[in-house]
Amino acid sequence: MLGSALRRVTRLCSSSSFSSFIIFNNATNTTSSRLLLLPHYHHFSTATTVPAVHETSSLRNKLYRDTRARRRVVRRRFVKKSSNVTTNTYAAIELALDSVVKVFTVSRSPNYFLPWQNKSQRETTGSGFVIHGKKILTNAHVVADHTFLMVKKHGGSTKYRARVEAVGHECDLAILVVENEEFWEGVTFLELGDTPFLQHSVAVVGYPQGGDNISVTKGVVSRVEPTQYVHGATQLMAIQIDAAINPGNSGGPAIMGNKVVGVAFQNLSGAENIGYIIPVPVIKHFIIGVEENGKYVGFCSLGLSCQTTENVQLRKFFGMRPEMTGVLVDKINPLSDAHKILKKDDIVLAFDSVPIANDGTVPFRNRERITFDHLVSMKKPNEKCLLKVLRDAKEHEFSITLRPLQPLVPVHQFDKIPSYYIFAGLVFIPLTQPYLHEYGEDWYNTSPRRLCERALRELPKKASEQLVILSQVLMDDINAGYERFAELQIKKVNGVEIENLKHLCEQVENCSAESLRFDLDDDRVIVLDYQMAKIATSRILELHRIPSAMSSDLRDEENPGIELACTS
Repeated sequence: MLGSALRRVTRLCSSSSFSSFIIFNNATNTTSSRLLLLPHYHHFSTATTVPAVHETSSLRNKLYRDTRARRRVVRRRFVKKSSNVTTNTYAAIELALDSVVKVFTVSRSPNYFLPWQNKSQRETTGSGFVIHGKKILTNAHVVADHTFLMVKKHGGSTKYRARVEAVGHECDLAILVVENEEFWEGVTFLELGDTPFLQHSVAVVGYPQGGDNISVTKGVVSRVEPTQYVHGATQLMAIQIDAAINPGNSGGPAIMGNKVVGVAFQNLSGAENIGYIIPVPVIKHFIIGVEENGKYVGFCSLGLSCQTTENVQLRKFFGMRPEMTGVLVDKINPLSDAHKILKKDDIVLAFDSVPIANDGTVPFRNRERITFDHLVSMKKPNEKCLLKVLRDAKEHEFSITLRPLQPLVPVHQFDKIPSYYIFAGLVFIPLTQPYLHEYGEDWYNTSPRRLCERALRELPKKASEQLVILSQVLMDDINAGYERFAELQIKKVNGVEIENLKHLCEQVENCSAESLRFDLDDDRVIVLDYQMAKIATSRILELHRIPSAMSSDLRDEENPGIELACTS
């Protein structure tokens, strides 16, 4: 009977957080069947003398009163804390309601296979919020290739015309302005805060698809590190949160307390509730650059391609002492200031006196690490940095000027008209990654392998250098037999090495020889009768309804005869 009673109490206690104790009778020292339930924070031993039954009742009543009192205190504290959290959350949301706007964009993207045409018009929506100076901050991909922009306030029915003041596609940020003063009535300006720490809660406010009203999503910071920015194809710091960021959320603020700690901009496809926000350091770098220069200036680069030195034999070979850490220089961009100072096989030990680990990271906040590229990207254009370098087992210090560097093959061409030049049905264009993207989502595998490799790996030798390719051949008698030469690079025109598309256009238009010769990649050659080719150009343009033989950026305003020569 006692055993069954014990079993019942044990089950009861496990579910109600009490412990059971057997009471011994002082007179007989025999086990009594009476059990006393005591809270966990009271500790007794079975050898302890226990009062008589009437005294036990008093003890039980006292314990009951003490427990009730403790629970009331805990409950009051909990309610007070929860009330503060709720109040702060609601205050932040109330603040955001008077600042967050919905952005309506009409855009037309260029067709890189047919660069004289645009693709169909698209209508999209995004989010933005008001910052000081009567400006609206949003994502660059929300307004990319736009032809018309409008914004609407929360709770309002009027859409106001907006324009882009500055856009940074690398950092996926843009600043909009609204000229109509009526829009600014009752608007609240949001302040920028600091980068949140891990496990901090943030609220993302915006207008995601699925409804017209504003939406608030709460999430927790799970990671802070450099991340691939999909829109600009760059590597910058980003904050990962466990909140859903859906199409339409882009450009909305992430709020903690009463300040903005980031801008929502992308999510992780194939994963559930993993979103990314642009942190305040990147936002401030963008805004300050625009304010100081009147336009977007970009993010700096050292122009180095580095290798980790985690292998012991590698470190020993290059003369690194056991206490030394750093990264090995593999390639140097010829357009960078580092190209004049550093050499291949140098070991970069520190950046501005911050030691670089063998895996290329530097200390960041509370026992976190981040790649040293972040320190480089936060520098202003033309600002200097101090590098500690190990060369031939000897330490050196070099001062290097940092500036934004453009790749040989542009990774994006937003808000620009594609360049092209047509002669005798041969369509010449500069190679860009957007052109390769026209081959589909799996463009890396479906685009021409030789062009893809050059786009991703080759470095420019001159600031104006372009890889000019023959993208396609518009068939005509004049170019029959050359149709298989499409997607090859143009090396020379009449023996002159080609620097860029404008240079090729000038060489063709100013040709004084009877024949025109193109030397292509893979040692292929195209030869045309120059006068016959000029006549054929006009015929081919009319047949394919192409309005001009060249894009507007190639036309010489001081000598419009170039355009006439192309279309005659």
